[in-house]
Amino acid sequence: MCGIAGIFHLDVPKPVDPARVAMMTDAIAHRGPDGEGVWTAPGVGLGHRRLSIIDVEGSPQPMASADGRLVTVFNGEIYNYKALRAEMEARGCVFRTDGDTECILHGWRLWGPDCVRRFTGMFAFALYDQAEQTLFLARDRLGVKPLYFAELGDGTLLFGSELKALTAHPRLRREPDVQAIEDYLAFGYVPDDACIVAGVRKLPAAHHMTLRRGRPLPSPVRYWDVVFSADAKGSAADLGDELVQRMRAAVRSRMVADVPLGAFLSGGVDSSSVVALMAEASRQAVETCSIGFDVAGLDETGHARAIAQRFATAHRERTVSPDDYGLIETLAAAFDEPFADASALPTYRVCQLARERVTVALSGDGADEALGGYRRHRFFEAENRVRSLLPASARTRVLAPVAAAWPKADWAPRRLRAKSTLEGIARTPEEAYARAVGITTPEGRAALYTPDATRSLAGYRAEERWERAMAKAPAADALGRAQYVDLTRWLPGDILTKVDRTSMGVGLEAREPLLDHELVQFEATLPLSMRLRRGEGKWLMKRAMRRYLPDDILYRPKMGFVTPVAEWFRGPLAQEAERVVRGSALAETGWFDAATLVRVAAEHRAGRADHGRLLWQLTMLDRSLKRLFGY
Repeated sequence: MCGIAGIFHLDVPKPVDPARVAMMTDAIAHRGPDGEGVWTAPGVGLGHRRLSIIDVEGSPQPMASADGRLVTVFNGEIYNYKALRAEMEARGCVFRTDGDTECILHGWRLWGPDCVRRFTGMFAFALYDQAEQTLFLARDRLGVKPLYFAELGDGTLLFGSELKALTAHPRLRREPDVQAIEDYLAFGYVPDDACIVAGVRKLPAAHHMTLRRGRPLPSPVRYWDVVFSADAKGSAADLGDELVQRMRAAVRSRMVADVPLGAFLSGGVDSSSVVALMAEASRQAVETCSIGFDVAGLDETGHARAIAQRFATAHRERTVSPDDYGLIETLAAAFDEPFADASALPTYRVCQLARERVTVALSGDGADEALGGYRRHRFFEAENRVRSLLPASARTRVLAPVAAAWPKADWAPRRLRAKSTLEGIARTPEEAYARAVGITTPEGRAALYTPDATRSLAGYRAEERWERAMAKAPAADALGRAQYVDLTRWLPGDILTKVDRTSMGVGLEAREPLLDHELVQFEATLPLSMRLRRGEGKWLMKRAMRRYLPDDILYRPKMGFVTPVAEWFRGPLAQEAERVVRGSALAETGWFDAATLVRVAAEHRAGRADHGRLLWQLTMLDRSLKRLFGY
């Protein structure tokens, strides 16, 4: 695991100052504390920071081919590198190192851009071909590893693992993109096809891009996609056996490391499954760690402890409390762009805890997206069944007015809180799901904006890109379309960004075996009834894992990594909420209505409404605006 950065002159091969490349890699030194390197040639400069995982003493980067024609910098792991190496050696390739980086050089020579199709793993890399005067950029299929890029006015292209690598370059203009603010307020993060700094882009997951000297910046090319075909044949027992077999292979491939290795353990189905399969494959006790909360209703450490005892792991745990709010500056620095998933705080803490003993930790991320495990999947499918019984005209004429009149009763028993359900059924599936994923509704955002901000948005609405992506998703059923946008938008933008920044912030490599692309594609072939049945998400996975895990782990209500920010903003952090809404960077932007912000904080503090997530969003946005733009 590492950090990469570089400069490429698209027009003419002007000299590249090595010190400027080093400045960019220094900004991401936390990603690679074990080594650094810079390579330059006319018109190009590549920089690298290394966290040594495989071939610890060898494989320095930037790495050049034996003849000097090719040079690469690489962030990530290629898990099938040993099999690739054997194939390449059979075709005459000679290796000088024992790591996976050299496979990129030989892969490019053998297959060109199609080499990425041969790689199984998580990666973002750049490869410069001196003979062709081309720079090749690529990102892994699910977007585990990030890659930012921007073109300057003089035809210079900058790229880096994090936004801070680009902002370290003195000629990058820093101006906020108001559409990215709209995206952030809608979903709690800035999506992969946007950036809060205008003009900066992210290479999409499962895409590559070949830059050629003398030609304009090209569009990224997709090299892989997941298809929710739902056409797998076989009994539940047979498909369940295949699922476990594929999970086992994915876990074992990600246990290859030349440094200490462990796992995050929340006590939920996914992390418990990963730990069970790790324990099966390991000759020694698996190192596990978990984070709890000082709010009993959100604490899962008891479940994690039970799994640790079941598989005799070397287990450690810690508790997150309001005192950990002091981490907010650390998180703002780690993410650069505003990031409002409050579970980033405990995720950072669990990464710190893991790093005390290991350099690599396996996580359970990815199963919910691929197997319909979120509560919103269950609600969405139930709404679809009702929606299919009612003509669109009836839903619009009858349900929409009823939903508008129905009171919003967050305080009432769940069965009486029908407003959001009625609103969802009245809308199209795409509109309903985009809202279900969101944090702040279009109406709620509109109330926050000043007239100037509304004019700047010019009618732009964050949900539109979700709706378009879902409408065109390669899926056989509506739930598959929802899962597709989860995998291609929510996962890289929120979940994987969170894990990458928090783990790399402490020099830890996080690996996600449940996001093995062949495993994900197999899961996408499962019929709807094996993903979600009778309101039970991840149905086949839970059934198949009963050979390893008890029912009280498999079938307990899903909790998630929830941080009690609502309680904190009514108690020890109430003054912080006041500071943010009254005298923060938000006021200086001119985008937000001051009276509305003050009302939001007052309503939350008094218990008249739950604005905890919105206040966390505003707090993280405040910090990001200050750091990036000096408000």
